[in-house]
Order: sequence, then C-alpha cells, then structure tokens
Amino acid sequence: MNATHLQPAEAGPKADRLRASPPAIDWQQHLPADWREQVIVALDFTEHREYEMPASRSLGHDADGTLCYYAHRYLLEESRSDDDEDFYRVVAYGEQVHAWRLRDERWLIYRQVQNGDEQTPGRAFYSFSEQPPR
Repeated sequence: MNATHLQPAEAGPKADRLRASPPAIDWQQHLPADWREQVIVALDFTEHREYEMPASRSLGHDADGTLCYYAHRYLLEESRSDDDEDFYRVVAYGEQVHAWRLRDERWLIYRQVQNGDEQTPGRAFYSFSEQPPR
C-alpha cells in the first residue's frame, strides 16, 4: 500500500488547491450525532491505498499524535459468467469500518459487511471495544 499524508485544508486563497489534491478524509462519516461530543478530534491523517485491489486504510491522530480515528474498506471480487463465455467481475465480499476513540478511552466502531450483491447495502452495526480495530 502507498501512503499519503493528509492535513486539514488551510483557510485562505490556497484552500481550494489544498483540498483538491489529495481529497480530505471525512472522518466523521457514519459518526452518530449523539456521539460527536464524546470523540477525540482527529487533526492529522495518513491514508494507505492498495493499487492491486479496491482497498484503503486511514489513520487519524490527535494533537498529541495519538491514534484517535481508524478506517478501512476493501472489496473482494470474483469472476462470473452467465454463459461460460463472457466473464465479468462482481463483489464477493466487502467490508468498511470506521472507529473513533472516545474520551473515556473506549472505541466506538461502525462496521458494514457486504456479501455478494453490489446493489444491496450490507448489514451495518455499531459496537464498543477497548482497542481500535486491526
């Protein structure tokens, strides 16, 4: 995986240029509004992307450099055919995870799993953990 170091865009005339490349990480995506006051704010981000398959991992750190946000997503694809002559790629399995460190040091974790059908969003759920996902 290749890593890209991202920081929040600055205000002012350079802001559009900084936001355009690379895109900012939406670290609050899937974070329930009721929990926003309980999470440690991520200020500095690193994103790792896999180029051989659709996969990425994002890490967010607080002002002290401590991990406070974690996310990954990936899709596993397979070949299928309706007539044994023409093959096409479909998603066999996919997963996305977002996790936030809470002020009480627990982690709030959002996980969505996709089995097969690309048109149907997978089952999503929240859980708590003493450690970030791996």
